[in-house]
Amino acid sequence: MIRPETTAVPLKKGDEFIIAASSSIVSDKDALDKGLKIFEDWGLICKQNKILGRHFGYLAGDDATRFQELYPNKVVPLTVFARGGWGAARLLEKSHPWESGWMIGYSDVTSLLLARLSKGFDGCIHGPLVTSLAKEPEWSKERLKNILFGKSIPDIYGESWNSGIATGPLIVGNLTVLSHLIGSRYTPNFQDAILILEDINEEPYRIDRMLTHLRLAGILQKLSGIGFGIFQNCKDLDDIPNNQGFTLSEILKDRCKDLNIPIVNKLPIGHCCGNAALPLGHIAILDGYKARLSFAN
Repeated sequence: MIRPETTAVPLKKGDEFIIAASSSIVSDKDALDKGLKIFEDWGLICKQNKILGRHFGYLAGDDATRFQELYPNKVVPLTVFARGGWGAARLLEKSHPWESGWMIGYSDVTSLLLARLSKGFDGCIHGPLVTSLAKEPEWSKERLKNILFGKSIPDIYGESWNSGIATGPLIVGNLTVLSHLIGSRYTPNFQDAILILEDINEEPYRIDRMLTHLRLAGILQKLSGIGFGIFQNCKDLDDIPNNQGFTLSEILKDRCKDLNIPIVNKLPIGHCCGNAALPLGHIAILDGYKARLSFAN
């Protein structure tokens, strides 16, 4: 999945980074400043920061501005995203000169991470956004730092739904964003991969619809293992009149139970305080016996 010549090099103190706003408007100056300070405390230098309050309708600038922001005149080893929302996928209509280095984000940024991964580039990290980083627990911040600086990545744990052990390249993302990439040239290779999904503010029937879409596209059937992160603010059975529906757990299990692969639920990934950073494309191990996600040496 990853081409050797595109492998991201561990960062070192003094390296520069850029902050990009490829999705919705960035208006929280306090969260932005606190997030940037964490990267700067790690010895990294912010090369450009002209995103606060910039807008084009509900987007953080027009498409040309947001696209160009990703590719400054000087190649830098790290790109961090300010926030999610919507708009990143619009930038995929342009041809990207993908470059080696690190790229961090989640939620709407899923589209850029998966598109870059589909072209064989290492360094895609599903992890905290700049405006959410300061609220992360210390273990989560340290985990992200470890990945960037080439140190070991601790295991994470969830709840086992199906036993077995799966090994394969890791793909992580927001279910809604990922499902809208299907059929495009930016869909990564899911063959024998481990897929981890998360989402926010979606009702069970919509999650059912999207997982069914993945089934109809043959994606879930290709996997060696599947995990679910946090589905934040997704309505459950108690919110449905007369209990005429399914719980979120029932939907997730129903759409995956016949795959006969390891399944782990409630991994600390997604729109939650404690969003564990994960490197896409790296060989991972999903242990359905111990409900553990780890990485091969």
